[in-house]
Amino acid sequence: MLMSFLMAGVAFAQNNTNSPYSRYGYGQLADQGASNSRAMGGVAYGLRDKQHTNFANPASYTAVDSLTFIFEGGISLQNTNFDNGTLKTNAKNTSLDYLSMHFRVGTRFGMSLGLLPYANVGYDMQNVIKDNSDATKTYAINYFGEGGLHQAYVGLGYKINRKFSIGANISYLWGDVEHAMMLTFPYNDEAFGFMSRDHVGINSIKFDFGAQYSYQFGKKHFATFGAVFSPGYNLNNRSYYQEIIGSTSAIVNGSSSGLTIKETDLNVKSGIPMTFGAGVAYIYDGRLTVGLDVTYQAWSKVSFMGNEDAFVDRTKVAVGAEYLPDPIGRSFLKRTKYRIGAYYNAPYYKLDDVRASKEFGVSAGFSIPVLRSRSYVNISGQYARVKGQTADFIHENQLRVNIGVTFTERWFYKTRVN
Repeated sequence: MLMSFLMAGVAFAQNNTNSPYSRYGYGQLADQGASNSRAMGGVAYGLRDKQHTNFANPASYTAVDSLTFIFEGGISLQNTNFDNGTLKTNAKNTSLDYLSMHFRVGTRFGMSLGLLPYANVGYDMQNVIKDNSDATKTYAINYFGEGGLHQAYVGLGYKINRKFSIGANISYLWGDVEHAMMLTFPYNDEAFGFMSRDHVGINSIKFDFGAQYSYQFGKKHFATFGAVFSPGYNLNNRSYYQEIIGSTSAIVNGSSSGLTIKETDLNVKSGIPMTFGAGVAYIYDGRLTVGLDVTYQAWSKVSFMGNEDAFVDRTKVAVGAEYLPDPIGRSFLKRTKYRIGAYYNAPYYKLDDVRASKEFGVSAGFSIPVLRSRSYVNISGQYARVKGQTADFIHENQLRVNIGVTFTERWFYKTRVN
């Protein structure tokens, strides 16, 4: 139960999250957008920005020109407050969001490759049940987990004609996810405790397909419609269940002796869902961009460690805008890009046969041009409210700062000397 809890690990964590909701399935799903997308609430499917990589829709790779090479990277700093109506606590995290490269490989082809997170697990909760008549009978239940999934991708976009592009990413998906429960007696070291671990290791392939159609109407109006699709299927995985029995002191201290350990390999399947997304981006005069995205993931049809009723379907709606005062202006402020966005997310977490939480967020940021170059420093802030579906579920307030760098260089350029 996510009721009475104490969070541990308030220092910067390496597993990118401290959310108790990462206790379920693969954990907290990572944003699949670059720095400009994050500042716009996650809008990405219709974006065709020749100065940024948009790995959320591989059809956008054809937007880059033949002389440009783009290298991007981003990190996040996050502070989260947790509240269940009785107890409050705080946690901080930092994470590497993504690394990517983007360039043209032919007249009609654009290519990208990079490294992205897929999901993160990181939580430590404790529920203490007191026996007021006999302290030695007081017991504690700890829930803790760690790990995550990562993806290394390579993608190719193909421009069919001036208006229509398609693309595909193929990713190597790997990682380990572990969820554990420990029963101990904090006032009786000799009492027998119990620990169980569920572990799944993934080594598999993931496919993503995208399309974009662009249309210009009038001299200053431009729109792009985008769609993405990822098939759902069972992953190549190894799963096991481990039971540990021993004294409280031995279990807590991780003693190499005095413990009875039983490990069972599980011949069960874990999968990822069918995903469909659609979006539109409208551009006015090359300066104002407004976008809308809708994403649906069929998690209810996915099994996790053999459990075919582990999740509920996930939906996300995002809106965002970007404004560039003057693309060719000399003023530093006029060449800075300003962004704003908002989103609603219904996660895939399932608890007691209902959706565990809903999430609302707003974001804002800007891209600062680097002097004497075509590169940018991207900075944005995001506030998210994760609201449990019942009063005794945990609520989260997240404040996240995203910092990204976009290096844009001129490649394949021949200098002519007279």
